[in-house]
Amino acid sequence: MSPYQLVFGKSYHLPVEIEHKAYWATRRINMEFKEAGFTRRDLLTELDEWRNEANESSQIYKEMAKKFHDLNIRTKEFKPGQEVLLYNSKLHLFPGKLQSKWTGSYVLHKSNWNGTYELFNADGNTFTVNGHRLKPFFKSDVDRGLEVVKFNDP
Repeated sequence: MSPYQLVFGKSYHLPVEIEHKAYWATRRINMEFKEAGFTRRDLLTELDEWRNEANESSQIYKEMAKKFHDLNIRTKEFKPGQEVLLYNSKLHLFPGKLQSKWTGSYVLHKSNWNGTYELFNADGNTFTVNGHRLKPFFKSDVDRGLEVVKFNDP
């Protein structure tokens, strides 16, 4: 079904057909008022059916897209005392080429029922952020006290 057909309720006619509009209208309606009225009523009913079909298919598509989107959502669970990184949304305006979009590490203080978390910053102040802006912080091997192997240049 074309968008033209949804909006105007009839199929598109080429410019050549529009030049001979009188012939097309005569052939379509037969110039009888009663028959023209019935035809117009039928066309309006058909237009409503097309719009209903389009609406139903749109709903089906939206449901399928929502299902697909919901399958790809990963739930994040954080525990109090865990170190996390915070997404820096200000970098959308002035992104640095090699600059990390994550700042931190912050210590998680408390989780709330609505998906927000309270964090401690380095000064010991607490602030609340949305859970979608957090990701777990993993310390590097050097921080864990593991020996890092370095290669000597010849």
